[in-house]
Amino acid sequence: MKLLRYIPIVFLSVVVTACHNSTKSTVPVIGFVDAFEDATISQARVGFVAALKQNGFSEDQKNIKIEYRNAEGSIPTLTQIVNYYIAEPVDLLATCTTLSTVTAVQKTKTVPIFEMVSPTPQRMNVLDANDKAPANLFGAMEDLPYIDTSFSIIPTLLKPKGGKLVIGMIYNQSEPQSADAMQRIKSLADKLNVTLIALPLNTSADAQLVTQSLLGKNIDAFFANPDNTVFAAFETILKNCNQHNVPIFTSEAGLVQRGAVAAFGADIYQWGYQSGEQAAQYLKTHKTDGLKPEMVKIRKRVYNAAAAKKYNITLPPNFEAVK
Repeated sequence: MKLLRYIPIVFLSVVVTACHNSTKSTVPVIGFVDAFEDATISQARVGFVAALKQNGFSEDQKNIKIEYRNAEGSIPTLTQIVNYYIAEPVDLLATCTTLSTVTAVQKTKTVPIFEMVSPTPQRMNVLDANDKAPANLFGAMEDLPYIDTSFSIIPTLLKPKGGKLVIGMIYNQSEPQSADAMQRIKSLADKLNVTLIALPLNTSADAQLVTQSLLGKNIDAFFANPDNTVFAAFETILKNCNQHNVPIFTSEAGLVQRGAVAAFGADIYQWGYQSGEQAAQYLKTHKTDGLKPEMVKIRKRVYNAAAAKKYNITLPPNFEAVK
């Protein structure tokens, strides 16, 4: 008789669990992970969600659920977030910036990963022994050649204070794409007969001290390279450069809105949108056939009118003023 008392409870538990699993199976869950908080980088998530909505998937329509987590620059937290999503499990992962993408690739070989604001698998050092990219990696990526256009325009716009133009930059030596970018820019500077002074740093907390050290070397311009640390500390870099009347140029269009003079680079919103389109295709078909990591399609030549005016710089007509 005592056993019979528990039958309704057990039955109810089974029903609730079944209903929960049923709900979970009918509404795809997207685990979106950001490596850190940044005004420019956040536009990628806006674009990603917009692409999903354009393709008929939104939380308003209750046909997807987007779980969002931000590691706020903490590697242990980032690892915990990715592990949590995999354990759930989510139907797909959306990873924003290199650290998020690399962490996801290291943690799962089965959950589809849609990257954005990340470089090629080769730049991230995630190729296998046969030089093949992870089979579950999709989305939009970027390589380094576009930096050439951004950096090369500086000598055409500025006159050196001394006999030779001196351009400064900082880079995170622990980020593969940042170290690669520094080497590429160094080689390009030699070809352009420009002196490059590059100083390393480890975290955005070091930006104030390192930037001031760089400005003390009488540079003519600062180049903000594709580096997550530079993104996170950009306001600090901008403030110091403005105080020393040193213009900032960059390869990242989003930083122009925040005060850099000009850039040729990917539109971060469109980068996220492009990745979101791939994710939408997967949600429609539940297959990854035909999907693969693809290069960013939309790059822009943009300038900040206020910054250009401050430094008396006239941009070529193919550059568009940011709004």
